[in-house]
Amino acid sequence: MSVTSANISEGGSIELGGSATRKRRSLSLSAMIGGTIVAAVVVAALLSFVWTPYNPVQVDAASRFLSPSGEHWLGTDALGRDVFSNLLAGARIALLVGLITVGVGGLIGVPLGVFAAMSSGFVSVVAEKVIDLLLVFPALLLAIAFGSIWGSSTQTAMLAIGIAVAPGFARLARAGTLQVLSSEYVMAARVAGHGRLSIVVRHVLPNISGILLVQASVVYGVAVLAESGLSFLGFGTTPPTPSWGLMLQQAQTALSSHPLLSLWPAGAICVAVLGFNLLGDGLRDHFDPRLDDRR
Repeated sequence: MSVTSANISEGGSIELGGSATRKRRSLSLSAMIGGTIVAAVVVAALLSFVWTPYNPVQVDAASRFLSPSGEHWLGTDALGRDVFSNLLAGARIALLVGLITVGVGGLIGVPLGVFAAMSSGFVSVVAEKVIDLLLVFPALLLAIAFGSIWGSSTQTAMLAIGIAVAPGFARLARAGTLQVLSSEYVMAARVAGHGRLSIVVRHVLPNISGILLVQASVVYGVAVLAESGLSFLGFGTTPPTPSWGLMLQQAQTALSSHPLLSLWPAGAICVAVLGFNLLGDGLRDHFDPRLDDRR
């Protein structure tokens, strides 16, 4: 017997459904809209590696604060840099930060959550306390601490955000693992002499992958927003690397006279975060076995 879809119920438990249920369900409108937005961000980031209208970091004092035109589609900033080129290049940082953050959070949280569920007694209690301990460290505090040790950079921001989101992955993995371990096919596998590692690889991970994918999509949006906030405060990406958060920080000095300079990066951040959240909601609906009953 194989189970391939899961959902967290209101009570905090994981509900699992069969593969046939998932095959009958198409992606929702939310997932398609979110996926389209995310694809657009990815295309913008990849495009910036091979083409931008201008060099994103090139300073041109003679072209400061130009209004949008055919030459500079979104105008120029206080240093004469092309805003559209900076937006394209800033998409690279947004995607890179999200990717590393999800990777760090997943690599720390998922094994810890599975280990906590598979263990018993004192070991299980210790693992749960470690998860709770990680929850008390917000990304901003970690970024400040890491920045004071290694200096503010994109790398320290990614590491701080990744550690901050790890408890979410851990709790989700633990709840999903406990649900899978209580199923009859896992009990049968134990009777057949399968070890813990075999059960984790063959039964646990395949069955909790759906809910972990939903979590990864949501965390990706959180990471983009968190990195932008950290860069705005000076604890993330540093000049001259293009970053949406840095663009907001540099535009605040001319907010009253040139408000569009703040609008473009703020809009990019909002659209990107919205895309990842819509994609996460759509994936959640896709992996929710209760939708067929509602219909």
